[in-house]
Amino acid sequence: MRSLQRSFLYFSVLLISAILSGCSQKFNDVNDTVNLALFGETDTKLTQDEIQNLPYASIYARVADGPQAFMVLALAEPKISLNKHQTPPAQAIRLKWMSSDNGMLVTENGRIVKTLNLPQGNLIDTSSSEPDPLTLGLHLSSTPTSWQRSIDWQPDYHYGYTLRSEFARQKDAVILSNDTPIEALHFTETVTASSLGIEYQNDFWLHPITGKVLKSRQKLAPSLPYVEITLLKPYS
Repeated sequence: MRSLQRSFLYFSVLLISAILSGCSQKFNDVNDTVNLALFGETDTKLTQDEIQNLPYASIYARVADGPQAFMVLALAEPKISLNKHQTPPAQAIRLKWMSSDNGMLVTENGRIVKTLNLPQGNLIDTSSSEPDPLTLGLHLSSTPTSWQRSIDWQPDYHYGYTLRSEFARQKDAVILSNDTPIEALHFTETVTASSLGIEYQNDFWLHPITGKVLKSRQKLAPSLPYVEITLLKPYS
């Protein structure tokens, strides 16, 4: 555990107050949570024992070609529906993963729906009147393979851009989670931003039984970089 302790950095009290103000608290000890958040300048790697001994959900994240970061779950909040007549799916929980350089990734069923304080720019909002196929379970034959959403991102104030997605199953794969091989279903998401004439591809690797996203490579927005996430310890 000595190497683990050397890796962890502290947030300032001011930062914690600003970020967590008005938010529901998942953990009993917020200080412990943020003490475990890390977004270092070189690749971070923990042993399997260190990861399992932590009482918090955790991921590895890499933005573009930057260093691999170890991040922990700071908050888990129910998704808020803007339509009072629309009830969000019971499993629609937004997870907020924190880093010691003030960065945040917000995910919903494995999809990045918002970011904060990333140097290249940020995904400000993701909205849709349709459930995300990732939420419904891409591994199920009943799940639609088409989806449409609207996103906002910065810099340059891009608001209300429509993205259309087509999902396709690829050859099953074996992925590595902290050097542990895991069999996974591989799905690609072809995303089209027609108004910009841009098309790109996201990749998702799912647990073959639960459909939970184990690993992903997602482009935040047409002009923003890819983020690669590997699930280490799931939220429960």
